[in-house]
Amino acid sequence: MPVNATIEKFAAGPAVVTLAGSMTLGTSLKVADSQIHGLINEGVTKMVIDLTGVDYLDSAGLGMLVFVYGTLNENNGALRLCGVAPRVRTLLKVTQTDTFLSIDETREESLAALTA
Repeated sequence: MPVNATIEKFAAGPAVVTLAGSMTLGTSLKVADSQIHGLINEGVTKMVIDLTGVDYLDSAGLGMLVFVYGTLNENNGALRLCGVAPRVRTLLKVTQTDTFLSIDETREESLAALTA
């Protein structure tokens, strides 16, 4: 199933991007990536990416997450992931991206960490 992005933007807080499907190389990943970078271009510097509905992630999906992290970091912002499935968490661990991508169990925990 192609990845689909739902965006929630709060007036004075972080944006929440909920992804669902497989984050794999293809048009749907490019669309989701451009939606996320559109938020950053609008001035969003703190973001939660909710991966609860993501069942699979390939190198393109991983690259997108790392690029978003880097872009936000360059803008003195922050990225937090939540709802990471065991299969996706294993990939993050094997690639050691879990050492710099902050992972929370729930969206509430991610939002609390970004607003603290």
